[in-house]
Amino acid sequence: MKKLITITILISVLIGLGTVAYAAEEVNLYTNRHYDTDEEILDRFTEETGIEVNVLKGDSDQLIERIAREGKNSPADLLITADAGRLHRAKKREILQSVESEVLNENVPANLREQGNYWFGLTVRGRVIVYSKERVDPAELGGYADLSSDKWQDEILVRSSSNIYNQSLLASLVSIYGEDWAEDWAAGVVDNMARKPQGNDRAQATAVAAGEGDLAIMNTYYLGKMLNSDNPAEVEVAENVGIHFPDGENGTHINVSGAGVVKNAPNRENAVKLLEYLSSASAQKFFASANYEYPVNPDVEASELLQSWGDFEPQNINLTELGIHNETAVKIFNRVGWQ
Repeated sequence: MKKLITITILISVLIGLGTVAYAAEEVNLYTNRHYDTDEEILDRFTEETGIEVNVLKGDSDQLIERIAREGKNSPADLLITADAGRLHRAKKREILQSVESEVLNENVPANLREQGNYWFGLTVRGRVIVYSKERVDPAELGGYADLSSDKWQDEILVRSSSNIYNQSLLASLVSIYGEDWAEDWAAGVVDNMARKPQGNDRAQATAVAAGEGDLAIMNTYYLGKMLNSDNPAEVEVAENVGIHFPDGENGTHINVSGAGVVKNAPNRENAVKLLEYLSSASAQKFFASANYEYPVNPDVEASELLQSWGDFEPQNINLTELGIHNETAVKIFNRVGWQ
């Protein structure tokens, strides 16, 4: 009888050890990104480390709510999402944990990570002014403040205020200049709109090329995608518009796709390893060359296309500010009638 009990205990221990060993060789990633580039980078991570990456894709806000709903039972180890505003939401929902990593501190500049290390930027995009090459002299363009000038009456194209990219842009202006200045600016842009806000960033460039307005606000990487699209119509649109990095006051608004380790991550160590890998020079070079985004790692150069657009000065704020002032930005949009 004792022998049978001993064998049973031994089998249980071995099964338990096997489960632990298996768990140590995987990491569960929840992500809103859907690029082939990302899949190749994850495959490379697995090849180099032996750690399998299980990916669940979905809408950013839905993923955040899912993790919150799953609570302590969530299988999620790492959350990747676009925009510092959303990353701030994830932190406020208390689904992320702070990570102390010398690798991440070295690879990700302080302004591109949460001040308490709850999330870290992985790729950068600028929110810029796109203009008609036929109808606009780029010498006429300045900073964001210029968009509220009367000279652009009925000429500005931009997407809805419900879009997180616009919310973060306005939040950055609240952080830099204060709520009153930001509200006056937003009201001025509304007065200068060529049409009711509609469509995505690509739709704004298309409308500029079609002559519906002279200026659009959009993210840099969309223009990169359009210039390299398989759709000739998109390429033609992109070739007929120019890109201007706002200057004159506090530089160009930038934002990130970023990641945070989930609070109850069952594979925390592997999640940190993956996050560190994504910030490494090898992964960052791949991001930069294939997806038309700027690398966060200061040791990695931007792609040739992005370099051809020229250098720019980014806003001098920590991107945590974009989340802190998001609620204020939304209220301003509602007050000024930015639909």
